[in-house]
Amino acid sequence: MPRPAVVSRPQSVCQICDSIIGRRLYSTKPVSTIRHATRPRAQVDRCLLTRRTIQKRPLASSVLPTRKFTTGVKRVPDAVGDSNDASKQPPKAANVDLSSIINMMTYLERSKSKVLSNRRIPPETDVSAALQACRVVADYIMDETVQPQISHMVIESDSAASELLLLDIGNHANSSKSSESTIVGINAQVKQIIDKISDTAYAVLAHPSVFVTPDLLEKYVDVQSRLGKPETLPRAFQMYAAKPMPRETAGSITYAKQNPNKVANAIESKVTEKALDTAIEARNLDAAVGIIENSYATKAFVRSKLLRQCLLPVGTLAATPVAAYILATNFSGLQDTMDSTTATTVAFTGILAYVGFTASIGLVALTTANDQMQRVTWAPGTPLRMRWIREEERAALDKIACAWGFREKWRQGEEEGADWDSLREYIGQKGMVLDRTDLMEGMDF
Repeated sequence: MPRPAVVSRPQSVCQICDSIIGRRLYSTKPVSTIRHATRPRAQVDRCLLTRRTIQKRPLASSVLPTRKFTTGVKRVPDAVGDSNDASKQPPKAANVDLSSIINMMTYLERSKSKVLSNRRIPPETDVSAALQACRVVADYIMDETVQPQISHMVIESDSAASELLLLDIGNHANSSKSSESTIVGINAQVKQIIDKISDTAYAVLAHPSVFVTPDLLEKYVDVQSRLGKPETLPRAFQMYAAKPMPRETAGSITYAKQNPNKVANAIESKVTEKALDTAIEARNLDAAVGIIENSYATKAFVRSKLLRQCLLPVGTLAATPVAAYILATNFSGLQDTMDSTTATTVAFTGILAYVGFTASIGLVALTTANDQMQRVTWAPGTPLRMRWIREEERAALDKIACAWGFREKWRQGEEEGADWDSLREYIGQKGMVLDRTDLMEGMDF
């Protein structure tokens, strides 16, 4: 009896079904593909399209890996003994699930509305919590371990969707174009999230009823530095020094004008340096110059520096004559060649002359030192006191010049372009010189 003819399976349809079902992200049940062999091709396509509709999820929940944050602020490793990865994990928020973009945006909006919807002066704790929420989401989005997963999951998802519809091998070129457009879309979406976090932090800090304290300013700089968004940092420095101070009187809020030149309105050097590094990494010259202009170049910073660094030397100088007279009086009793008054006068004059001469030499050496200068130096004729007072400003401009110019010393001085010309002109207006010829390497003869 002849055997019945064996009906060949439609390998192209079944292979696609197997590859799609095998790569499903959220499926854990084994699915049999034998039953598809006897179905007509139209029925198989209709079935696969139905599955695709059921499996399709919003991009926000499908591309981001699930990660939950619990109470605490310090970074803790996921497993015991995993101390090497502890520093790479983002800070934690209290009972917040950041497994999707929707949850992130809800978390940000809730923290921001708690500050903006307050009809009274918001407590500093609420403002700090809102900025901390921005920092948590920023650390999650900018985490290096999350970015590859986003791209990989989107590419895999789009490849599966395209294979569901492309049963012809000849259409793989269109599939690759679709994957490229998907990657561009994901990058644009991540950029929108970064902009949203940055705008949220700025809206909280710029709220009229929020008084900017040093701690809040530092947290704001941390958020923008983590996001790589230095555009608003100069404005934040301005608000720290000149934003009207809110006061609550008789159930209403009044605003008192601040003196931006007060010593208390000086910005700490570590905060300024972090903001400046962020602007340099983002290649934003306007923001970098604005940060220097609103920090190191202000009268508040100069007064703060004089108060911090000159108080002890001035006090010592003021006490020197008294100490010299006491020493001279004691020394006069150790001799018998002249009377006590003459000996005291001679010893007092000698001590003052020695201390004054030594101190002047040290002051000149301190103010004329230029070993730390690389490309930006002082113009001839700049007073020594101004060189010492504005040294931080010069060092910051020097850092910018080194970052924007050529790193090879033999090429320095050959830079061109509108940004470089503007920087050179700005440095010249500040009483400094960019790439002074007689101080460049090979030109000191």
